[in-house]
Amino acid sequence: MRRAFSLRALVVAALLSACAPTTPAGPGPSPGVASAAPPAATAGGGGGEAMVSAANPLAVEAGLQVLRAGGSAVDAAVAVQGVLGLVEPQSSGLGGGAFLMHYDARTGKVTAYDGRETAPASATPDRFLRPDGTPLPLREAILSGRSTGAPGAIAMLGLAHRAHGRRPWASLWTEPARLAETGFVVSPRLAGMINGGAPQSKTPDATRYFSKPDGTRLQAGETLRNPAYAATVRRIAAEGPRALLEGPLAAQIAAKTAEAPLPGGLTAADLARYQPRAAEPLCRPWRLYRVCVPPPPSSGVSLLQVLLMLERTDIARRGPADPQGWYLFAEGSRLMYADRDRYIGDPAFVQVPVQGLLDPAYVSRRAALIGRRAAATVSAGAPPGAPARAADRTREPAGTSHFVVVDREGNVVSMTTTVESLFGSGRMVGGFFLNNQLTDFNFQPRDPDGTPAANAAAPGKRPRSSMSPVIVLDRSGRFVAALGSPGGSSILAYNAKALVGAFDWGLPLQSAFALPNLVARGNSYSAETNLFAPGVVEGLRARGIPLGEPRSENSGLHGVRRTPRGLEGAADPRREGVARGL
Repeated sequence: MRRAFSLRALVVAALLSACAPTTPAGPGPSPGVASAAPPAATAGGGGGEAMVSAANPLAVEAGLQVLRAGGSAVDAAVAVQGVLGLVEPQSSGLGGGAFLMHYDARTGKVTAYDGRETAPASATPDRFLRPDGTPLPLREAILSGRSTGAPGAIAMLGLAHRAHGRRPWASLWTEPARLAETGFVVSPRLAGMINGGAPQSKTPDATRYFSKPDGTRLQAGETLRNPAYAATVRRIAAEGPRALLEGPLAAQIAAKTAEAPLPGGLTAADLARYQPRAAEPLCRPWRLYRVCVPPPPSSGVSLLQVLLMLERTDIARRGPADPQGWYLFAEGSRLMYADRDRYIGDPAFVQVPVQGLLDPAYVSRRAALIGRRAAATVSAGAPPGAPARAADRTREPAGTSHFVVVDREGNVVSMTTTVESLFGSGRMVGGFFLNNQLTDFNFQPRDPDGTPAANAAAPGKRPRSSMSPVIVLDRSGRFVAALGSPGGSSILAYNAKALVGAFDWGLPLQSAFALPNLVARGNSYSAETNLFAPGVVEGLRARGIPLGEPRSENSGLHGVRRTPRGLEGAADPRREGVARGL
């Protein structure tokens, strides 16, 4: 009840502040939000030269320590990820993958880094089919050895560090190692996951890790130590990021995925072959700004598409208390997801019509489909250059984490990072969980007529990802904002809501993050109906969007925006994150 009350209070504050686009966020939610330090109390307000916004205060402090020592945004990101993997293992970690967007303040250049996991050489499109050709149940697939791909987050951070780091790599792992060795206090959110219903929390590895000597499970406020994690990060510190992909750790990862049930075929050779990527970002003008996201297999192109579609409506003249504004958001989301689900995959393996999806004429045609009432059905369009693709049947669970770092020189990291489902596959080596990222492939790789799916598994292929870290620039190329969220396929709706709230509706970033979540995909709608302004839910129903009882949509938005008064940080009140500056 306290959380619902706090979120409602934030929504009311957001509505009242809609006419103050550059005012830093004011007082945040009551202390009951997520039983953590209230994010708005630390995130709100302007000023400061550097800032970290992340999902756990211990990770934020680790990043700030690096910034105080003269480290760059990428340096701090390494430390933040190292601590998040320890204190928030349900969301991200050493055994997972990530996408990172970097803004270089000196040159104005934005670079996209791809640390998405890859399938083993033994992978086939039928990886998640039973012998009779039917898909494996998702739970069975997640817990199997087949779900784990070669992890890329740490290798990707190593690549970014070589380009943008200032502090020695080894120095960035001091705080993660210390916390793992001495222990940290289990947060309410982690305790809820440890004692919740996710099958990964009940595996033998997880049970050993999360159980006390008397056999009972850890609770909030108790101390958790992880000496194996300390040893692992010290090895990574001493030997470099490849220590996770070569040598003893790689052998342990391969052996763990080879265990029953359903061994996965990931080998030490697969791990050694893994390479992160640096690429040009996808950037497009939007309103007075330029929005930059990673290219596929990230779904950033789809986030750009929905923003461009909504730009062709009058959503900016609406606001969070206007049901028409939310109606436009929902219908634009449905069109975006229909295209995303049909066409996005790993461009190294399939043709992805990126330019066609963002073609102005095509975007206008899609936007014109938004009528006065919700469409009975929504189908994928035919963007220029699009090949024939099978219907998408990917089942993408929620998970993941996002953080933003701005250093004193103005360099920026916006990074979304994940082990996929809660605690990944539930299998552990070296004190960390392995990902179940390969369950992001389409379990049914082709239509009955043989038409292939864009997101079918293949050797060395990266599965499609909803992770879409954002950097917003002004038209002169100067940093304006960075943000992102966890949430599985809902990430795109969460990020779009935050951008619409902050830039179309003129809200402080904290208030934009606190707005109710509405996810519209196909004929499925989920929303925090108890948090909308009076009349919005009724107005949406009148327009053909059948919202019912509140359905939890647990976003985890984190971000930083530059204002005339300095940096404005924000952290989603639905989780335990904070934003703090120097």
